[in-house]
Amino acid sequence: MRRSNEHHDSESALSRYAGPIVLAVGAYLAVAHVALQFVFMSFNDPAVMLADPIFRGLNLAYAAAFSGLAIAACAAYDKQARAAGTFGLVAFCAAMVGTVNLGADMWFEGFAVPWLADVVPQVLTAEKTMFWKVGYLSSYILFSIGWVLFGLASLRARVFPRLISLAIVAGGIIGFLAARPPYGVVLGLALLSLGIWMVRTRKVADTAAAPITG
Repeated sequence: MRRSNEHHDSESALSRYAGPIVLAVGAYLAVAHVALQFVFMSFNDPAVMLADPIFRGLNLAYAAAFSGLAIAACAAYDKQARAAGTFGLVAFCAAMVGTVNLGADMWFEGFAVPWLADVVPQVLTAEKTMFWKVGYLSSYILFSIGWVLFGLASLRARVFPRLISLAIVAGGIIGFLAARPPYGVVLGLALLSLGIWMVRTRKVADTAAAPITG
């Protein structure tokens, strides 16, 4: 006698590896924020901080986390797309838009700001225009709203554990400050927990689908 493997056979590759992907991204995001927090605490002068090679490396590593975060959002959505319905699709798109926008900010912070600090140091203390403020703040707002909606969609879909979905909502709310450590840790830990749950659930499903002899 053999249990059916039709469900596993019909899975996309993204769905199959969703657990490890989400787990790795969550861990990476949390560790990057903790590391940056320790570096932030050791500097009082922004110019000196931006010139520090360790800070620059960690800043670039954090900017890279947003590419992973976008992939994690796709993987997590793929696991609950059918149950999440239209609201889930809207929430997923919102999370992607927010992640791309804040990720662009972090890319600028990681690559452009250190260069500007070297060649035009007064840029660090120059008064910010309203146009700049609108663009800067909108990325934080979009990121926060997107992940709050994603967490709420997960609550509605009831595919993921309720506590983890609530943690994603909390991570989205606190994510308004995600450009500064350690505020991205909450979302990172929420995704880490979701990834662990996915991996464990997958192992249980694989065991249940294994051939039975005798």
